[in-house]
Amino acid sequence: MLAFVPFMSQAQTFDFDMTKKQPVYTDAAGYGYDILGEPEKKSNDPFYFSVKVPDGNYKVKVELGSKKKAGNTTVRAEGRRLMVENVDTKKGQYTSYEFVVNKRNPQINEKERVRIKEREKGYLNWDNKLTLEFNGDAPAVKSIHIERDDSCPTVYLCGNSTVVDQNNEPWASWGQMIPRWFDSGIAISNHAESGLTAGSFLSSKRLEKIMTTLKPGDYVVCEFGHNDEKEKGPGTGAWYHYTRNLKIFIDNVRSKGATIIFCTPTQRRRFADDKKTIINTHGDFPAAMKAVAERENVPLIDLHQQTTTFFEALGYEDSKRALVHYPANTFAGQDKALADNTHFNTYGAYEVAKIVVMGMKKLNLPLVKDIRPDFKDFDPSQPDDWKTFKWAPARNVELAKPDGN
Repeated sequence: MLAFVPFMSQAQTFDFDMTKKQPVYTDAAGYGYDILGEPEKKSNDPFYFSVKVPDGNYKVKVELGSKKKAGNTTVRAEGRRLMVENVDTKKGQYTSYEFVVNKRNPQINEKERVRIKEREKGYLNWDNKLTLEFNGDAPAVKSIHIERDDSCPTVYLCGNSTVVDQNNEPWASWGQMIPRWFDSGIAISNHAESGLTAGSFLSSKRLEKIMTTLKPGDYVVCEFGHNDEKEKGPGTGAWYHYTRNLKIFIDNVRSKGATIIFCTPTQRRRFADDKKTIINTHGDFPAAMKAVAERENVPLIDLHQQTTTFFEALGYEDSKRALVHYPANTFAGQDKALADNTHFNTYGAYEVAKIVVMGMKKLNLPLVKDIRPDFKDFDPSQPDDWKTFKWAPARNVELAKPDGN
């Protein structure tokens, strides 16, 4: 069981010279190479580096490059949250990036914990470490600086398998891609988990965890619907349990002076017989969310409509390239084809994250001032070419489908 330790009792600033030998992580030391161990000299293998820290937001500055080789580096944090992608550096060239990583564990207070699922217990998102993954064709890292930062606004994400930080390849969600598009003025804290409904998110005390740190100027983004629509019994359906639970989110978030944002559920890839038109599989749930948003004056991003446009623009065959559709033997131990029409792969999640950022821009939310300058306005009717999308895969692969559909 994790001990509840007041955050001020531990160090708040760390500096690591990665050109010098670093230890392999131990809990006693509190920092070092992790997961895959220390990389071999002159190798281009990915590596992880962890630091034991209390819950909170941490500004991270990485200096990328090497005096010994040309580099190509991607940086991810915790459960494959994309922070920096495909940075090329010439031999002897260095470039710096800053971003904020939110770190948490399941402890709410001395007596209560988030009720995480069994499969979550091994997730990097729920441990006592801040973990950075350095990947790419030739990861090159000169230094890492980490310091506590409680000043920046935090964007908390609530949702299901289409939002969660998917821990393993080839699964991915927009929530783990969206940090890429914000600078060090914004933290993203993703509390979503596969299989959850708005009700089970609440009952597992995930909103309670958020409420312990939620403050004025923060944001809470909610996307539910995929699993809510499968609930059976009295009061279930789009117009009672679902809308009631959405109101609980609204009231709690606003009680802290924070801003709540709704996202209608992402569409499933289900084409009509003409193989050109996407069929709505969410029933009244998108309309119910819109009705609550209008009544309660909640900003809304219509992911349902935007992802419909996205799939139809890609077309019947190429839309598979945005989801977990892979022939047998694509991954080690995969003896059967993967054909999932709900869960995104890394390309699809990356594109949907752009849709969410565009939604924030159209709502003119104050946080848009912290969108990185290399973000280009995105139109889902003209998606990026999946053939040119470059992703450095993590070593952790899981063939089992995430909970929910």
